[in-house]
Amino acid sequence: MKTILVTGGAGYIGSVLVPDLLKENLKVIALDRFFFGKNTLPQKHPNLSLVEDDIRSVNENLLNGVDAVIDLAALSNDPAGELEPEKTWEINHQGRVRIANLAKKFGVSKYILPSSCSIYGFQKEIVDESSKVNPLTTYAKANYEAEKDIMPLADDDFCVTILRQATVYGLSPRMRFDLAINGMVKGFITKGAIPILRDGTQWRPFVHVKDTTRAMRLILQMSPDVVNHQIFNVGSDEQNIQIISLAQTVAESMKLPFKYQWYGDPDHRSYQVSYKKIFEALGFLPNNTPKDGVKEIASAIKNGGLDPDDPKTITVNWYAHLTKNKGVEI
Repeated sequence: MKTILVTGGAGYIGSVLVPDLLKENLKVIALDRFFFGKNTLPQKHPNLSLVEDDIRSVNENLLNGVDAVIDLAALSNDPAGELEPEKTWEINHQGRVRIANLAKKFGVSKYILPSSCSIYGFQKEIVDESSKVNPLTTYAKANYEAEKDIMPLADDDFCVTILRQATVYGLSPRMRFDLAINGMVKGFITKGAIPILRDGTQWRPFVHVKDTTRAMRLILQMSPDVVNHQIFNVGSDEQNIQIISLAQTVAESMKLPFKYQWYGDPDHRSYQVSYKKIFEALGFLPNNTPKDGVKEIASAIKNGGLDPDDPKTITVNWYAHLTKNKGVEI
């Protein structure tokens, strides 16, 4: 039975990924600091080990006997990245570089770095994996530096794959409402209007959390000849959407009149991304659309399975709460 180490295993993406890996008869080590709790993962599963530790300092022997690493651990999204920029660099860049180096040292065969399409920043043309990047935030810059330092580790014995994820949406055990589609649904239900970051003309690509985790599982299964030393954008051409149009889609999916309210300063990030490479190389296409994500989130809120006011669902606010009121050091 193969062993997969998932850093950030209890997070928004990890808590969807880990149960699916367990269903594939894999042993999983979920490394996390569990700021958002341990109940986002299956409890007492015989093939799941929970390790409460930090990628910056965890004992290197954790990598001994591991077959593959999916390195999700990060301070996620731009506001959280700017809360303590130096910590973002320590974790998102240096911490993941450390894990990649340890993985290679201990003979791990595959390493997957889930990065972000946010590194494209602002682009007038549709970009692909070979395009020049333009990271505008600490979060995006740290992701890009991690990519640059980790990719050269790839060799015949150490398969490295970078996945630049579109903006993720959809239901997760560790729910986040600080992501565009998720936040729009919450705003419509709780305030009767969709919050839109000014000025709505910016383009953004999207991918459902179940689809990006499926891409990671697909990379685990693929021959290194196909995925080693490769970068793949994860998403689909059809889910490049302008924010104002996305808000209209949310309203239509919820069968409500389109009402919105502006918030924040104008967003300087705008980019459309090509997903031709991942389709041609891996046959990957998403199974879910924004409409699917909207409906599942709205249903979960309305039936009481999801609390829109849970303070843990806004990442930057929860980090601020932990550091100020709980004395936690990020």
